[in-house]
Amino acid sequence: MGRPTRQRNWFWVTLTLSSITVVALVLAVWELLENRFFRNLDYVTLHYLYISRGIAVSLILAFWAAWFVLRERKEKEEHLRRSSERYRAILDGSPSAILLLDSALRISECNAAAERLYGYSKDELLGEALPTVPEGRMAELATFMRHVESGQPVLDVETQRQTKSGSPLEVQVSLLPFRERADEKYFLEITDDIRERVRLRQTLLQIEKLTTMGQMAAGTAHHLNTPLAAMLLRMRMMREGKFEGNLNADLERLETSMVFCQHFVQQLLRFSRSSPWQKQPESIAATLRAVASFLSPQLMAKRVRLTLDVDGVDGTRVLADRNQLEALFLILLSNAADAVGPEGTIRMTCARSAHDSVEVRVADNGCGIDPEVLPHIFEPFFTTKAPGVGTGLGLAIASNILQAHGGTVRLDSVPRQGTTAIVNLPVDSETTGSGASA
Repeated sequence: MGRPTRQRNWFWVTLTLSSITVVALVLAVWELLENRFFRNLDYVTLHYLYISRGIAVSLILAFWAAWFVLRERKEKEEHLRRSSERYRAILDGSPSAILLLDSALRISECNAAAERLYGYSKDELLGEALPTVPEGRMAELATFMRHVESGQPVLDVETQRQTKSGSPLEVQVSLLPFRERADEKYFLEITDDIRERVRLRQTLLQIEKLTTMGQMAAGTAHHLNTPLAAMLLRMRMMREGKFEGNLNADLERLETSMVFCQHFVQQLLRFSRSSPWQKQPESIAATLRAVASFLSPQLMAKRVRLTLDVDGVDGTRVLADRNQLEALFLILLSNAADAVGPEGTIRMTCARSAHDSVEVRVADNGCGIDPEVLPHIFEPFFTTKAPGVGTGLGLAIASNILQAHGGTVRLDSVPRQGTTAIVNLPVDSETTGSGASA
């Protein structure tokens, strides 16, 4: 039996017992008065006296019951008022913006944090159909609502909202079902402002990129030196008149070498550039090929053999930010390159897995990771590399990127045998087509 039912039963028991007590007291007093003052009255007078007694008892009982019920009601109303004020204070005291949505996604209630975050007043929000969701995020919201309606809450998803002025907000959103009665359907949207977190993550990502580029300097110079030296030799031969053979064919080779150098420099610039965070369907196969191509000079300089197997996921796309996705796999591949010695091997594979996701494996035959170190490997500034070699931020950034994209990462490692990084990313189920070019 629930607490409200117990309270209701106790109220009626108390009212009944108190009413019986009042009636017994009134009758006892009336009986004493009759014996003291009205013992010698005739029958007719006594009859009217008994009728008067009944009326008096009924009136006293009615007044008592009315007073008791009104007092109880007043206490309940006061209790509800205090509870409402307490819950309102708790709601407004929450640092997260909270919106209560009805089945048509109209705002039924909001807290003070929501007013501060979005710049709307409470009166402007109530009854409106989520003016805080940008037009480009409505399809995403519809997907979230389908999950919630099926009984699966959406928790801590990074997305975007907008203020009253239309400015975009980087936020972390949770959507939960909320029911007051069985015939009502409501939803709670709990939103946290993560703009500072995103800025910090972008800064750390840029630090890691620049560190990686510094480590790649020798391999990059070697990668560009060979075609530049060949072009310089041909141009000197042409200038000195020592050129023999088909001029057009040699000019074509010069042009090919120049395009190669230009393409590689463009990759360097794109990698080093800090760009706004934006998710869109990206070819996972093209991304992995681009990362492998980008790191090939460093791997060649160290005489590391890299094999790439992504043919099974051509045409498969993931909803991701291209810049962060490339940074993620660059971190994992760079770590594998640091772990192996000269003539070492790295194998990168990608395949579809269960639950509409892709699994990417980066396996090396390097030094491996000790079991006591493995639990700390994703902590910021924790590194097993020598001083000056690593920042200790790479795997922490990789884990953060995957969390923002709804993915996971884990490491399987055996000391002195090698390490395998296993990444799972959800597939963009609404997009089909071939992989984009790198």
